[in-house]
Amino acid sequence: MSAVIQTATLEEDVDLVEYYYEAGFSDGLPVVPPTQEKIDEVVRALGGDPDFVECKVAPRWGELTREVLAINMVMAGCKAAYAPVVRAAVLALTDSAFNLNGVQATTHVASPLIIVNGPIASELGMNGGANAFGSGNRANATIGRAVRLIMLNVGGAWPGDLDKSTLGHPGKYTYCVCENEAQSPFAPYHVEHGYKPEESTVFAIAAEAPHSVTNHVSNDPEGILDTVCSVMSTIGSNTAVLGGHMAVALGLEHAKTIAQHGWTRADIRNYIFMNHGNRFIDLAYGHRYGKVYNRNIPKWYKREDNTRIPIIHSPDNIHLFVMGGAAGRFSAVIPGWGHMSTPVHRPIDQNVSAAGPDCSSGTCAL
Repeated sequence: MSAVIQTATLEEDVDLVEYYYEAGFSDGLPVVPPTQEKIDEVVRALGGDPDFVECKVAPRWGELTREVLAINMVMAGCKAAYAPVVRAAVLALTDSAFNLNGVQATTHVASPLIIVNGPIASELGMNGGANAFGSGNRANATIGRAVRLIMLNVGGAWPGDLDKSTLGHPGKYTYCVCENEAQSPFAPYHVEHGYKPEESTVFAIAAEAPHSVTNHVSNDPEGILDTVCSVMSTIGSNTAVLGGHMAVALGLEHAKTIAQHGWTRADIRNYIFMNHGNRFIDLAYGHRYGKVYNRNIPKWYKREDNTRIPIIHSPDNIHLFVMGGAAGRFSAVIPGWGHMSTPVHRPIDQNVSAAGPDCSSGTCAL
């Protein structure tokens, strides 16, 4: 889909769902036919001027005009009110630090995960509670799907063509949630990073699917977080050998247990960093295939058999969110793609900036 839109007049008996399949605009699921009325409504929500180019989308570097953005939103099933979130998400992905070109073309399973913070999430009815990563919520599903359709139709990353992912994962249909701020015992992620509670943001990370963390036994922070560390500490994820970033979705019961002991968000991230990782000999497969020297591991790490090698190389690279429903002592670890992509956190209102202190180090009160 180019920035130049071609309109077509069709016979009344044309099956529009099948027509858009045949035109090659679908992600594999039926799309909503983008009528001019619906397109215009979304363009107005974006500020008008349908020909305004918001960004270019890798790897084909197609121009994303507001009209094209609106068409993909309508096809995804979005309401016009979702437009600012979709735009902010796409601008986050097209930030050079994110390296969308690499994410789109990699053989890895990575897919952009979008996490929304601030009042806009509740205004749009987004779900950060029970089954947050699952089905049943229009805003979550269609915002994430609109981003994917833009990556396909404007970025050109069709599977087997420019998208070389060996396996992919279901998040490549839609991968969008929000933090459960209303029930969380901690300040929200965006407040930790200097935004006001009343401001709204999107966070984007190239990520694997969630890895379940189950602990129905521990009644202290250490026990719960040791289980998180266990799930993180694997030699199979990209981050094990390529570093990078990782998200942790702390379930509500786990978060409340930890908070009851006076722990802060910084305490949690630092504990995880200090207590996860693998032995170098395990990452080297016991040297069964010759002496291994992984150049992706920081030079200051010892490469001795029993050296502990962290999955990620700084507590700042652990992005902590509180999500999920009130029942069930579950959390999730979400590994990133590796050091090749840096997560991007940006405001939804383009006139806003993080004016407050960055409290992620734990040195200021939230």
